[in-house]
Amino acid sequence: MTADDDQHAPAPDAEYSATVLASHWIQRPGVDETLVEPTVEGGSTPPDRVEGTVLRFGPGVTATLAQRTHRMPAAAAPPAPRRRRLRRHTLPVLVVLCVLALLAWQRLGQPLRVGAITVTARPTALGCDGTAHIVALVTTNGRPGTLSYRWVRSDGTASDVLEEVTVRGQKRARLHLRWTFQGPGHHTARAELRLLSGTERTAATRFTYTCP
Repeated sequence: MTADDDQHAPAPDAEYSATVLASHWIQRPGVDETLVEPTVEGGSTPPDRVEGTVLRFGPGVTATLAQRTHRMPAAAAPPAPRRRRLRRHTLPVLVVLCVLALLAWQRLGQPLRVGAITVTARPTALGCDGTAHIVALVTTNGRPGTLSYRWVRSDGTASDVLEEVTVRGQKRARLHLRWTFQGPGHHTARAELRLLSGTERTAATRFTYTCP
């Protein structure tokens, strides 16, 4: 080595030089634990933190540090498709709607219907100038409506068409007839209820009248 070469040799503390791209993004923290440069004369030199691409040249720079890359955060799982969520809730909603429709039909849609009919007379044996109290008990399905009926007696007489109005939830209707007898005699009486609402139905009872 010549004397001219010794005069142009680099100083001992200039271990390397670096070319930095996007140098206006450089921040210089006190200590960067991510990258540590090789020890120079018993000490360590903290590297530059660069938000971009860094190219380093000189002794001690490995290929791994030649270019710094950034890891992208893991992508979040995609949300469930909207159509799948709608399909999952469709069946329960349909079941609830069907139940509500059935209950509404049961409460509002059914017409008034008649069940059993019984007719009784009190008392069953009358004395002189006595009055028989005849009661017909009609059971229904509890729907509101009107019962049309007529009383027919064994003496050949019949009442006009009568009506009984039932309200919602009323499952029993009592229809009354009073039949009075006067004078001496003996008679077996029969009172018949003819229900005219819907399909015509009848029910009857018997009692006796005795007056010496």
